[in-house]
Amino acid sequence: MILTDQQILAEIEKGTIIIEPYDRSCLGTNSYDVHLGPYLATYRDGVLDARKHNEIDVFEIHETEGFVLQPGTLYLGVTQEYTETHATVPFLEGKSSVGRLGIDIHATAGKGDVGFCNHWTLEISVSMPVRVYRHMPIGQLIYFAVQGDVATLYNHKQSAKYNDRTDKPVESMMWKNKW
Repeated sequence: MILTDQQILAEIEKGTIIIEPYDRSCLGTNSYDVHLGPYLATYRDGVLDARKHNEIDVFEIHETEGFVLQPGTLYLGVTQEYTETHATVPFLEGKSSVGRLGIDIHATAGKGDVGFCNHWTLEISVSMPVRVYRHMPIGQLIYFAVQGDVATLYNHKQSAKYNDRTDKPVESMMWKNKW
């Protein structure tokens, strides 16, 4: 079941959903709009290796001129909003107006876990050059109710790789997996 605006507000009041900064005008019928933070990153190497730490270069989006994203490059972005979700499953989806510009904000990682507490790293790709700006609406969080108890919240898992709070994009930590 997807939470409605009233249910999202009730969870915020209970402290089981935290959004910082919070703006009531960003609350939709059954979602909350999130915005592009000031930072983007690109990988340093032209070939990525799933077994090694692939380093990134982080840079700021110009305040007034924005930044032109290019096809063929994977950009890691970040939401302006820091979120915590303690009793629901958050899903991050692109906004239709962003998709109509040819911007995809996540390759595979649209679902968060109960207990995720951080800014969301975005996996941004574009089908044609497009200029983006910090603070522009970039996506929406949709919250799903959970049935049953959760044994271990994400922020308490020993194996959680994305727990360190940061307002900058975070590169893949696949290399930390045991396989």
